[in-house]
Amino acid sequence: MPKDPMQRYAESLEKTIQHNYSHLKEMVEDFKGLCLVVTPEKHTPQDIIVDIRELYKEIRDRLAEIKAIQQLLQGKYRQYYRRDSLRDKSIMEFGFLAKNLYSKFEYILLQKQAMMKKKEDISREEQRGFPCQWFHSKDNQVTFVRNLRILNELDYEDPSDLGVEERRKVLQEKARHLTLFCLRGKPSLIDEVYSRFRLREHDIIERYAQDELHGLLTHLREVNPVELEKVFQRILENEDFSKLKCLLIMTHSPGDLEGDLLDRAKKTLHEMEEGEVKTLRFLKKPEISDSTN
Repeated sequence: MPKDPMQRYAESLEKTIQHNYSHLKEMVEDFKGLCLVVTPEKHTPQDIIVDIRELYKEIRDRLAEIKAIQQLLQGKYRQYYRRDSLRDKSIMEFGFLAKNLYSKFEYILLQKQAMMKKKEDISREEQRGFPCQWFHSKDNQVTFVRNLRILNELDYEDPSDLGVEERRKVLQEKARHLTLFCLRGKPSLIDEVYSRFRLREHDIIERYAQDELHGLLTHLREVNPVELEKVFQRILENEDFSKLKCLLIMTHSPGDLEGDLLDRAKKTLHEMEEGEVKTLRFLKKPEISDSTN
């Protein structure tokens, strides 16, 4: 007696499930092997990453096809369908295993990307150099670098209380340089001194930390370091600010800012007493001059 057409079609659907099931066993095994190659410590070739993603997509497509066929057989062709519970369990396990392996694979890739970004950030930070360590503000960093680069091209607005000859003398003076300054102390004192600072056109001041101010003074003519120290000493002579520390760093060229300058500045500040003013200078051998308030 010939089989009913619906029965023959149901049997062909069953064969499709079995065909996909057989392929899935091999594919999931291959997929597992590829995923185990990917670790946070080792470089993963791009072709392996592509193969894993393509294989996972094919596994999902076959699982989706099996599910669709099973739903069809359990509905319209229910009378011709005999479920294979062991096979169904294995198919379900294939799905869970593939999903877990792929989730771990993507997580490892994210880890590797995070590690790479961290390395790049560290490298970028190292490359940015001292100007970008002295100030947090991007605008201040740019101004610092610009002032250092075109120091001999900068001019102040003509002070109204200077005569023509005096202004010409200032503009013709070529011994130009920058002075970095740091004031450290209690946050309340830093708040107060910050509010009182009056800077010129090319100078910068920044609240670097709760207990610290960083600044930049741009000198368009030679300034005696001793006289500059006296200016800051007068600030610290104020009873309100007598417990602050003040460090000055004088520089004439970008080369002065190379090396471990920031570490030297931090170490010097740590060793200073309250009320002290010190200046870091760049000679053949680093030298620190100090004045104590």
